[in-house]
Amino acid sequence: MMKQVVEYQGVPVGVLIPRDGCLAFMAVKYDVIELDGRSFSSTSEAREAIRAHMTQRVARAA
Repeated sequence: MMKQVVEYQGVPVGVLIPRDGCLAFMAVKYDVIELDGRSFSSTSEAREAIRAHMTQRVARAA
C-alpha cells in the first residue's frame, strides 16, 4: 500500500502512511492536527476517527 489521501466532506485533511503494520495519519489541515501521528488498523477506522473528531469540534464550537 502506498500513501493514501483521506478526505472529510470532500476536502483532503490528511494522508495515511503504512508504518510498522499499521497506517500512520499525517494531518494536512489544522482541524485534524490532534490526530496527527496516530496509528490506525484500517482506512475505515481512520475515517471514522476523523468524522468523530470533526463532529466533536463542531459541537464544542456551538
